[in-house]
Amino acid sequence: MTTDYRSLDIPRSVAFAIEEDVRTGDITASLIPAGNSAHARVITRDSAVVCGVEWVDEVFRQIDPAVVVSWKVADGDRVEPNQVLFELHGKARSLLTGERCALNFLQTLSGTATVCRRYADIVAGTSVKLLDTRKTIPGLRTAQKYAVTCGGCFNHRIGLYDAFLIKENHIAACGGISAAIAAARTIAPGKPVEVEVENFEELEQALSARADIIMLDDFDLEGMGKAVAFVNRRAKLEASGGVRESTLLAIAQTGVDYISIGGLTKDCRAVDLSMRVG
Repeated sequence: MTTDYRSLDIPRSVAFAIEEDVRTGDITASLIPAGNSAHARVITRDSAVVCGVEWVDEVFRQIDPAVVVSWKVADGDRVEPNQVLFELHGKARSLLTGERCALNFLQTLSGTATVCRRYADIVAGTSVKLLDTRKTIPGLRTAQKYAVTCGGCFNHRIGLYDAFLIKENHIAACGGISAAIAAARTIAPGKPVEVEVENFEELEQALSARADIIMLDDFDLEGMGKAVAFVNRRAKLEASGGVRESTLLAIAQTGVDYISIGGLTKDCRAVDLSMRVG
């Protein structure tokens, strides 16, 4: 059975975020009488793709289970400036104490989903799949990987445990591409095996050794097109390295199966959100 790491990570990430923010108590919120109730709504100031509903819910569940969170949108929805994302009802202290933690998760994950949607839209007329990488915010791996899917892109391996990605240093340490692939098949027969290649000689070696996926590292457009024709569907091909918005469509049109883009998770800008009480 596959472990659902995201469902395990959400309570842990939220608990840590609350701990680092609240510590011994929210001294500013303590200025408000304990019995006061309040209503608040959260709006976006940006056009965006929403992601982070479960994290927001978990923040207020841990802060005060009596807080009612009423969502007007769902993960994956496109939203426009001044649109209400959710409303809150509960003790005023609880709403204000949970505000920043909740919005930090929502604005960061929505930022990731928004970047992914922009990239996915560029290649919408092709058959290529855009993949994320392991270049994620520490502690938010499964959260950002989920946000990628909300934005219409796809996950590469989640971590070091679920697929082989044999790169230059692995190849050197193993004694060659064929030896590395053979060892991978022996160690974990059911795991996908991907090999990074830098030239056509290495491409031929990876293909002969029956790699499942071959990553074309920093190939130019002409080289990618030649690789697609040479491999002729005998393995999946992934383009990687130096991918930009301006080159994305041209890379997709070479016929590669995948394009991996570190910027989907590492270069995202948080969405501007605001909570208004009253």
